[in-house]
Amino acid sequence: MADSSTPTSQSNHTVISNADPLNAPDLSFLQEEFLPEENGRQLHTISVSEEEMHPFFKFCAPLYKYGMKGDWAAAKLILVNNDRLKHAAITKGWSTLLHVAAGANHSHFVEELLRMLDNEHVSLQDIKGNTAFCFAASSGNMSIAKLLIEKSPHLPTVRGGGGYLPIQFAVMQGKCEMTWFLYSEIHREEFEEPDRKSLFFSSIKTGNHRFALQIAEKWPDLALARDENDDTALHILAFDQTPLHSCSHCRDIANPISINPGMKKVVTLQLVKYLWEKILLKKKISEVIRIISEPYQALFDAAVVGNFGFLSELISAYPNLIWEENEEKHTIIHTAVSHRHADIFNLIHEIDSQKDLIVTLMVNLSHPSPSETEAMTNNTLLHLAAKLAPSRQELVTGAAFQMCLEKRWFEEVKKIMPPHLIIKKNSAFLTAKDLFTKEHEGLRKDGVEWMKRTAENCMLISTVIATAVFSASINIPGGIDDGTNKPNYLNQTSFLVFAISAGAAFISSSTAILIFLSILMSRYSEDDFYRSLPFKLIFGLLTLFISIACMMVAFACAFFIMYNYGSWIVPNSIAVLVCLPLLLYIFLQYSLWSDIIYSTFNCRSLFRPTKCMIYT
Repeated sequence: MADSSTPTSQSNHTVISNADPLNAPDLSFLQEEFLPEENGRQLHTISVSEEEMHPFFKFCAPLYKYGMKGDWAAAKLILVNNDRLKHAAITKGWSTLLHVAAGANHSHFVEELLRMLDNEHVSLQDIKGNTAFCFAASSGNMSIAKLLIEKSPHLPTVRGGGGYLPIQFAVMQGKCEMTWFLYSEIHREEFEEPDRKSLFFSSIKTGNHRFALQIAEKWPDLALARDENDDTALHILAFDQTPLHSCSHCRDIANPISINPGMKKVVTLQLVKYLWEKILLKKKISEVIRIISEPYQALFDAAVVGNFGFLSELISAYPNLIWEENEEKHTIIHTAVSHRHADIFNLIHEIDSQKDLIVTLMVNLSHPSPSETEAMTNNTLLHLAAKLAPSRQELVTGAAFQMCLEKRWFEEVKKIMPPHLIIKKNSAFLTAKDLFTKEHEGLRKDGVEWMKRTAENCMLISTVIATAVFSASINIPGGIDDGTNKPNYLNQTSFLVFAISAGAAFISSSTAILIFLSILMSRYSEDDFYRSLPFKLIFGLLTLFISIACMMVAFACAFFIMYNYGSWIVPNSIAVLVCLPLLLYIFLQYSLWSDIIYSTFNCRSLFRPTKCMIYT
């Protein structure tokens, strides 16, 4: 709701200022008086002396409370004896009981109260100029809105605080159903130019892109309109990273706009394409570039946040945008590398021969430190890949896995670079490889520390398992027959399972010890993080899991052999419960496994394009 405004129109309005009465059958102490005109309106109020304040608080506080809780039965007891309170303002902000109930979303309360009110009372405004209908529109309560319109059909056109129409409150609060309902109730002539801009930009900012597209098609000039921050709609949409908003599903578009077939956010991209095509049709190319570059460059902002769909629509309609540069001489390909957006970087594979021209461009590094301002010019695309990724682009947790992913990016960019540019030095006399080592030294040290700590802990666990299983294998469950020197339960299936699982547990735990030992003895070079260390960690954790699983099976079998001659419930229950540690291990280590798999295997697919940015 608007924070500051005065009502644009006001009926004579009974106002009880600072008053909150309860069940006082006698209101004769209320003396009406007329205050001087304010903004051309005569205020109808009620004056109360200090000694008479107590009856007020016996009336209005409970009435306000009942309105908030929706307790119509209790409120009715007050209103029956004090008829004027049904349309009196019961708060300092001039809110009537109808305002309170509508704002609290109590449909039954509003329905009963409307039966007691005259038509003119439904349009009463509070101190900011808001009617009860504005509260209903803002909260998105369709049942209350319909009740109010049935009582007073002109309410959708009565402006509230800030001079806003009720539909504007609905849009600003992201109430989709209410927005479409009110849009159908208002004649298009009611919308003035400020109303159109407000509706358009508010619907974009709240994610109601389908409604934004509807009104943009109705008033095409909105494609060039700017909001209070001097942003066009495209500037706002460039930052859009939200999932498909529920408002976008409200209505089907009669003539859908064709967009990139590989994209899912259909409505958002239809809006982007429509606005972009309108700008291209109405303006010269030089003006178009200026429009999307002021007050800031929407094209590069979209590349920074990885807004693939937005860039796809703009570039497909005007492919020369690929060559646009920002103040650091970066194209969107350079920006994608700097901010680690693989789907945008893959555009390099769609432009064929032009790729060789882009990779030869010399650029400045993004956001150099103060000491490097003069030293970070004349860089290649590979130098950008050598820079440490922004913290917000860390796709995995843990320094070791982040180091692996960073190395992956460096190697992928290196594949498309001409040989002479791979060893080219920038103005700081650093090759891309030198810059990578310098930038990632801290990350590498953190990765080394994490790897060593993890390997030590896992090796300790593996050692304990190997010791326990070795001891259990010597002390055979059920003992040995003195006559034959054979285990007493040698011919039982449970004993065979015990023997196999104990042997497998010892072998796998011993293997895990050796793997984790090799991690501790590694050189921890950059290439080790790229290839050997992640694989060693995977196999080490896998063998550790196998050893734990086999140890639990061996325990269950031994327990079954020893206690199978009593109650069968106990050994069978223990056999089932041994699964709990395994499930707990999987649950607690799930995030670690996810990071390992992603950084080692899944990240390889990042650079295999699954969707094209430029489409016909």
